[in-house]
Amino acid sequence: MKSIQTTSYEIHFKDLAYKSLDTYLKKEKFSKIFLLVDENTHKHCLPHFLGQIQYDGVIEIIEIKSGEIHKTIESCMGVWRTLSELSADRKSLLINLGGGVVTDLGGFVASTFKRGIKFINVPTTLLAMVDASVGGKTGVDLDLSKNQIGTITFADMVLIDTRFLDTLPNNELRSGFAEMLKHGLIQDQKYWKQLRQLKQLTLNDLDELIHHSVAIKNKVVSKDPNEMGLRKILNFGHTLGHAIESYCLDNEDIITLLHGEAIAIGMILEGYLSSKISGLPITDLKEIKETFKATYPNVSFSDSSKKQIIELMQSDKKNSYGQVKFVLLESIGQCQIDVEVENAIIYEAFDFYSK
Repeated sequence: MKSIQTTSYEIHFKDLAYKSLDTYLKKEKFSKIFLLVDENTHKHCLPHFLGQIQYDGVIEIIEIKSGEIHKTIESCMGVWRTLSELSADRKSLLINLGGGVVTDLGGFVASTFKRGIKFINVPTTLLAMVDASVGGKTGVDLDLSKNQIGTITFADMVLIDTRFLDTLPNNELRSGFAEMLKHGLIQDQKYWKQLRQLKQLTLNDLDELIHHSVAIKNKVVSKDPNEMGLRKILNFGHTLGHAIESYCLDNEDIITLLHGEAIAIGMILEGYLSSKISGLPITDLKEIKETFKATYPNVSFSDSSKKQIIELMQSDKKNSYGQVKFVLLESIGQCQIDVEVENAIIYEAFDFYSK
């Protein structure tokens, strides 16, 4: 499968990924190589990864705890200290082998350790393959606010091997699939239709679809790497979705949602806002709701939870001048950015979701 060239690095797929990594390691001659994992990727992914590369030097393994709840500055402190104790220097390399938590946190650790060391992302979840590991965003959460601390720093390369997906439960696959559906909604109506028609995903389907999703994200990021304009469209569904995800993480009386599950709800809600404000046709709105409702868990929101979710939006990192900014759809494949929405319409959106 053909590699994707970004403005500053390459994204390689399957066997070519490992050949490219071997060539890179021979060329760069790093002083030390570190590999960041969580307990799941340590057990299920590390043996496969090490078995594919030809590097015969020492690779130090650093493990963090899995899960969004551990994507914190405290976890970074542990990794920074370990790097320091193991004598990492500015000529060291950090390889991040894991899902979005590992690639987000590992990229942030690398971009700040000794003012920046090189890093490579090896995503092992569908979500990380199509979203978290590409595009240069690194970071950690601050209390209940998603990705409040971070940098935009590009990896030296991203290596995508869909064989890692064999280790994932179905809910993790669904979580990543939500971001792929989002790519269709914001940029490619034909792709959206194609994804909707897939009754049951297979890994053979996913190879080409993942490549297409990564290409869509790369096209957007290449035109606006620092999110000053166009790149904001990648946040469709995330303004409310991130607030819902954070709320669920902190409340035992409501089910904890994976990132993509929360974003799926966010896309239904923000689809409703789009129909009210940006002219999204009702037929498109119904299609969006039917697609996500058929695949993702249905969640009941009390009046109190709605209020708290709306309050959580106030700390969204995309806000400016104290105003919450939404990405809304004009139609499937066309977006509008920086839209302000009254809270009354957001409450209407929750009612529409619940019907």
